[in-house]
Amino acid sequence: MQEKFNIAVFVDYDNIEIGLKSTLRREFDVSIALDALKERGDIVAKFAYANWGRQEGATRQMAENAVQMVQRIPSPRGDKNGADINLALDALEMAFTHNNVNAFAIVSGDSDFIPLVNKLKEYGKTVYVVGGRAFTSTILQQNCHEFISYESLLSYPEKGEKAERSEAATAGPPPPQQQPPRDRSGPPPRFEHKGGGGGHQGPPKQQGGGGGGQKSPRPAPLDLAQAMPLVERALQVLERRAVQPQLGLLKSTMLQLDPAFSEKAYGAGSFSDFVERLKRADYVNVSGTGGRYIIERKGSPQTDRPAPKPEESLPLLRDVLETHRLELENGVLSDELAAWVVEDHPNFDTKNFGFQEFSEFLNYAQDKLVVRIEPDEEKGLIVFLGAEFYPPALPEPPEPEFPEEDEKQPIVEGQPSLLEPNPPPPKPKKVPTRVRRAPTGPDGSPLPRRSRKKKGD
Repeated sequence: MQEKFNIAVFVDYDNIEIGLKSTLRREFDVSIALDALKERGDIVAKFAYANWGRQEGATRQMAENAVQMVQRIPSPRGDKNGADINLALDALEMAFTHNNVNAFAIVSGDSDFIPLVNKLKEYGKTVYVVGGRAFTSTILQQNCHEFISYESLLSYPEKGEKAERSEAATAGPPPPQQQPPRDRSGPPPRFEHKGGGGGHQGPPKQQGGGGGGQKSPRPAPLDLAQAMPLVERALQVLERRAVQPQLGLLKSTMLQLDPAFSEKAYGAGSFSDFVERLKRADYVNVSGTGGRYIIERKGSPQTDRPAPKPEESLPLLRDVLETHRLELENGVLSDELAAWVVEDHPNFDTKNFGFQEFSEFLNYAQDKLVVRIEPDEEKGLIVFLGAEFYPPALPEPPEPEFPEEDEKQPIVEGQPSLLEPNPPPPKPKKVPTRVRRAPTGPDGSPLPRRSRKKKGD
């Protein structure tokens, strides 16, 4: 029987808000994230961290969803990571003191939470991360148990949009209006990319600048062939375990191998729909009815050639960055960089490398230190050259070492010294002297002096 999850939700509001405004041109709706988490278990605690005095518009939706708002007052020095520290401390405290909480959901895209995720996993907790693919660190996506992309939750129009569309349809098309001239002093127009990546065609389409402007459309789905390496690997794992690859087991295995997997990225509304699409494309064999499908892989891969890996897209981006290095010194908008990529490589499409949008591609390149991204609520994503283009300076060569002469220690009278002030002269070597023996008699006794004969006698 599957374990029941009691989930505690922690929202880094400042991070998720600016991330969505700069990439999707949307306001953050906490109810969308909570609805997705309710499908995975019971939510037992909800906390959101921000300086709520400056977020009056968000306090109402937090109160409507019974989210406890934790006030964050920044210090005069602007402690940027203060909310991250408070969130991490509260999450660890709950992990120690509330044994009934066995799952944690972190709504943020900040890579600073990677140590928190790893620590919660050490204590046996299931960790979900909710964020946007375009601004959530890929390292954070791969190290949690399941990454829930905010883009995949936008299956339907926002509240009020559906009614507006129906009214517009009944009223007929609006009369044509003359487009006012754009202020050249402001930011350049944003571009909509075909397929979310470089291969867009046609003239640029202007969009609104701020969070309340026009919202970016739902990204185009990826090709099913992009998912086949993961599906094949998961089916092989289940075969080695001698387990029947049913729907739920197959998805859990795929999430173990790649926590960032989402069937909605491939245009499927559910995982069963995703498997049906694979079956119609003749990628897998499916048997069984009544929701108890058994999935089996084909004997040989059905794709003409293996899908390119994400890292294979980086050399092309490096060439474009090197060409426009001077323009990138002060940062450029991601749309302008995308236009440069299309200009230099018209056939480039980020979908071929598994990215639905160009911003997702830039997010991946940032984790590889190729670019550096700064989100801006009004302009969007501003791209700079990454640390790869600024290698550390070579160490200075060491100065030549010359042998130092031993300086004689000065002698101070009355003070101890390692050297003696007046070393004694060396003692002369003793020369052995010849000893003359006295004459002895036949018995060996010495003769008396009077009996000794003198020379010449």
